[in-house]
Amino acid sequence: MRSGDAHLRDPSGTGVALSAWCVTAAFGTYFCMYAFRKPFTAGRFADVAGVDYKTILVAAQVLGYTLSKFIGIKVIAEMTPERRTRGILGLIAVAEGALLLFGIVPPPYNFVCLFVNGLPLGMVFGLVLGYMEGRRLTEAWTAGLCGSFILADGVTKSVGTYLWQELGISEYWMPFVAGLIFVPPLLVFVAMLARIPAPSAADMAQRHQRAPMTRAERRAFFGRYAPGLTLLLATYLFITIFRSIRADFAPEIWTSLGSAAAPETFSQSEILVALGVLLACGLSVLIRDNRRAFFASLGLSLGGLILAALALTGQEQGWLGPFAFMVLLGLGLYLPYVAVHTTVFERLLAMTRQRGNIGFLMYLADAFGYLGYVAVMFGKGVWSPGRDFLAFFRPVSWTIIGTSALALGLCWLYFAGATTAAAAESLRVSTTMPEAQGVEG
Repeated sequence: MRSGDAHLRDPSGTGVALSAWCVTAAFGTYFCMYAFRKPFTAGRFADVAGVDYKTILVAAQVLGYTLSKFIGIKVIAEMTPERRTRGILGLIAVAEGALLLFGIVPPPYNFVCLFVNGLPLGMVFGLVLGYMEGRRLTEAWTAGLCGSFILADGVTKSVGTYLWQELGISEYWMPFVAGLIFVPPLLVFVAMLARIPAPSAADMAQRHQRAPMTRAERRAFFGRYAPGLTLLLATYLFITIFRSIRADFAPEIWTSLGSAAAPETFSQSEILVALGVLLACGLSVLIRDNRRAFFASLGLSLGGLILAALALTGQEQGWLGPFAFMVLLGLGLYLPYVAVHTTVFERLLAMTRQRGNIGFLMYLADAFGYLGYVAVMFGKGVWSPGRDFLAFFRPVSWTIIGTSALALGLCWLYFAGATTAAAAESLRVSTTMPEAQGVEG
């Protein structure tokens, strides 16, 4: 830690100053990243040769984003702390360059530019997450980080819509201009990330030390908990598909509900979703015992699926209006999605005391999650009847909810038996370790 960063240490042990700094830095960095990824989805993009060109554009970017996740299984898992800052800036610079080419190259050839745009952006989250993990307050900090992609999804769509509809900027140039707007704040937030100190001794005692993983270590960790991790990955795959369809095709969903969304509607609905999800997931930091927190996060995820089912039922029966439906559905699907980011993998590592880092597990989950979403994007053109997007969205949603609930239940049963011994050891270490002793990481 630099001498000028002494204000980030909190002798009282409450961690208020450090927490505020970390949440602001992480939230701001990833919020800005979304400005290089999402604004284009606010556009309509006319069909090309009778083909839904927006679906092609979304699929191209997600395909690049998906490939980035597979690359990140190795790159993020092996990343050392001193390389993170340069990595974030370099990746986003490549993404903005691709958006410049997206405006220059005419359609339909410019879909390749969005593939290139997604390729670097998929690794930004892992680099930011590396600053957050392995802390006694990880869930609270990571909840703030996750709030960025819930809120930024709506806000950056609003920015894109405003640039396109109000300022008259072409749909193809609007993404590049939106990115330029967010460059200055991005530089500020990344500089803040670079000044975050390493975890303290008390952090490492309670949450276990996090370290880069070799290929052999990654294989050994997965092999040890393969059945449970496979069920978790399957659940996350389904939830990623669900969440991504709702995010990328929000304009189409609103239109099918009979209420075309104004630019501010995206932001208003996602602010409510973000507040509810972050409060629920962030409170898991109050559960000191790692095993209890792990299973509480699985229970919260299941509760989210039940809420999503109630939202769908309410919409189908006419009990909910479009705004209430989108908010409740967002809460339901984001609860399990964010719980994985904030708590599930964090507490699994802390509970088992295995050498590793969240980056490996998150990128393993994200790689297959986005691969499934790419399949849905290509399948949508075949399955979707005409322009009634709800006719496609409803059956997919019900299938995902049912399958995910089953996988979560089986996952609970597996880890309940597989981690008993490791949990006992983790509890023994955490309860015999003195408190922070005035040192805050």
